[in-house]
Amino acid sequence: MADELRPVTTHTFLKMKEKAERIVMLTCYDALFARLLDASGVDALLVGDSVNQVLAGAETTLSATLEQMIYHTKIVRRGAQRAMVVCDMPYLTYQVTPAEAIRNCGRVLAETGCHAVKVEGGAPIAPTVRALVDVGIPVMGHIGLTPQSVHALGGYRVQGRDDATALRLKNDAQALEDAGAFAIVLELVPAPRASEITKSLTIPTIGIGAGPACDGQVLVLHDMLGLNERFSAKFVKKYASLADDVREAVSLYAAEVREGRYPGPEHSFGK
Repeated sequence: MADELRPVTTHTFLKMKEKAERIVMLTCYDALFARLLDASGVDALLVGDSVNQVLAGAETTLSATLEQMIYHTKIVRRGAQRAMVVCDMPYLTYQVTPAEAIRNCGRVLAETGCHAVKVEGGAPIAPTVRALVDVGIPVMGHIGLTPQSVHALGGYRVQGRDDATALRLKNDAQALEDAGAFAIVLELVPAPRASEITKSLTIPTIGIGAGPACDGQVLVLHDMLGLNERFSAKFVKKYASLADDVREAVSLYAAEVREGRYPGPEHSFGK
């Protein structure tokens, strides 16, 4: 386990890989949850463009904007003391040119105080990753199911089932490592393929629907807490059922207000 007192850095990630210590990462979109997760020992907080689906009700991540991501990353950073904060770069903020990617990613780091950015894609995006790393911007990669390419991939499907696509994923991972990425998210990749990729790299892999052999795991916070009832997937384990708790608490509050039981004397001020 990473040192509980020292802030988690890219160097920490590499040391954890060397020591076979599993990395714990969750998505986070606000300061309140950031404080709770940080205090619970989570190693990294991913401010995912999934915020557009989870909190804004969008069907995909594609309409997430740079301003939206800056806002949420800034407030997550306010709540995090130890955990690394990683900002998911939204669609078309890094794919057009390396120069534009540097400008947008640099702005994110400067305005939010986050520690790294995450970009999707394999070998084709590697030159951009290298350009970012060369100017001092830490980059986390993301291959397999890449949500920003959901339409090109034909939906949210497991990637790398056949030998050809599995080889491409392995080559993509190596290209990202060679370009200077400090970690790679593997999403919806068959467990044996993810294991092979993980063993082939010197940088850590963070799995989501990629089996137990990855160097770490990430889940969407609202999914694992049982808050997001509209989404379910084979790879998601629900560690709580907070949607039920919310409904129960709000129903009780509503009943007490309507019956005149709240507020009581203990919740009221005298003179």
